[in-house]
Amino acid sequence: MFKKSLATAALAIFAVFAVAPAANAVDYTPTSGGTASATPVAGATVAVSFPTNAFVGTEQVKINVVGSHAATLSVVASPVTTSITKAATAGAVTVNVKLASNATGAYTVTATGLSSNRVGTAVLTLAAADAGTSTGLASTGFNAPVLVIWGAAGLLVLGGALIAVRISVRRQHAAA
Repeated sequence: MFKKSLATAALAIFAVFAVAPAANAVDYTPTSGGTASATPVAGATVAVSFPTNAFVGTEQVKINVVGSHAATLSVVASPVTTSITKAATAGAVTVNVKLASNATGAYTVTATGLSSNRVGTAVLTLAAADAGTSTGLASTGFNAPVLVIWGAAGLLVLGGALIAVRISVRRQHAAA
């Protein structure tokens, strides 16, 4: 019995360490973070820069902008915008992103080197709209009085009890 357990344990250890894990199979390239030239504001154009050596010099770089509303890289405006540009000799890239006038939330700018597969990302978070001047809490949910809500719940319970009693009485009369 001990030999079978030992053989099973040895086989399990071999299965774990004999095969290279999937994470070692891919050569992950380092990512570089992009920076915005200014605080993003709806309707404004923001320059997003990726640093020197973020990409191979003069390689084609695919720029992808994803957000809740349209952003413009060139002429096309859509929630997902893609453009291709060329990196500088030192591998730096700067792209101008024009945000829609109704832009809200966060926009992710992703730059991918087409020959090196290096990826750089920058997140443009638009400032929230000004808060209201009210000092109280916002009204959320249903504004019915608590008595009405409890009364409706009580009527539902009474209805269920009535149905249970009727079924019980019907079974007693059928059995008699």
